[in-house]
Amino acid sequence: MTSWREERRQAAAEHGAALERKRAAEAAQARELLAGFVATMNERGVPPEPLRAQVVGSNASYRTDLTGWYLRRNRSLAVDVDGNFYILGVPASLKARVAGVRLRPSDPPLVVGQGARDGESMPLAELLRLRLES
Repeated sequence: MTSWREERRQAAAEHGAALERKRAAEAAQARELLAGFVATMNERGVPPEPLRAQVVGSNASYRTDLTGWYLRRNRSLAVDVDGNFYILGVPASLKARVAGVRLRPSDPPLVVGQGARDGESMPLAELLRLRLES
């Protein structure tokens, strides 16, 4: 017979695994949306531009080795030419000011800004549609 504590531990592990499966499935769907966005931008002849990382809490920005398209007017999110999703907020750094920054792609969400203040979250599909219209 298993103890109550062991049952709770097992239930928590199963719950965590289910959440991870859901997150992975959503990221896969979001990657498909981003791939379609990149294909459409290329079909329309919209050239990618060098992407800059925005310093959090400042108007400054740093060079990156990425090219792609910004998804928001404030340049906080972008997609590169390979369809990778980037959050472009970085902390201030003297080294980054001189050498630039290397960013790693993030798993793209189906809802951008989820959990943020009211009015700041938006389905990724809607964000991409608005960006294509601009």
